[in-house]
Amino acid sequence: MTDIADSIKVVREKIERACDKAGRAPGEVTLVAVTKTVEADKIRTAIQYGLKHFGENYVQEARAKIDHIGNEGIHWHMIGYVQMNKVKYIQGRFDFIHSVDRWELLEKLEKYGRPMKALFELNLSKEATKHGVDEDGLKRLLEKVGSLQHVKPVGLMAMAPYVDDPERVRAIFSTLRKTLEKMNSEFSQGMRELSMGMSSDFEVAIEEGATMVRVGTALFGERI
Repeated sequence: MTDIADSIKVVREKIERACDKAGRAPGEVTLVAVTKTVEADKIRTAIQYGLKHFGENYVQEARAKIDHIGNEGIHWHMIGYVQMNKVKYIQGRFDFIHSVDRWELLEKLEKYGRPMKALFELNLSKEATKHGVDEDGLKRLLEKVGSLQHVKPVGLMAMAPYVDDPERVRAIFSTLRKTLEKMNSEFSQGMRELSMGMSSDFEVAIEEGATMVRVGTALFGERI
């Protein structure tokens, strides 16, 4: 087995244990392999060993990779901030966008007339360096989504601060889950996805209800 294959096995085992601890089925959690700065050959190896979901942070970098690798049988997730002039490169390449934080982005995605699954990014840690809306901003977005025909709201996303002890960010994940439940109740959206948890804390995120975990370093090693 390759190093990547070994890493995939370890991460999947951790997902299974976290699900078991939380009384959940492993099939409820999608492993999104974060491939920022990861070469195409490594991504192909990950595909060979069963990974089907890949997350990219930068549109231009992702554009080149997706056009080279393709998207047959796999799903690409845009998980980073998207500038408005880059939206044209999203449609036709990505199935999911995790970083919706403004109505203008949804409007522009909608204009392309292609299906897109959208998650709203919340800045629950209130860090100035992170993007995302607060709960009031989320409500303002959800008040308008009924006009969308092609972009489908499917869930929420958050990035927790990096800490040595993941227990310190458990409250972030719990709050995101409760916010999803509250928004579904208020706006009858039926959103199901909770994109939360990365290499350092995805097990705690799963215990708190994550349906998508965004894992890069634990799969591919430290980024250069």
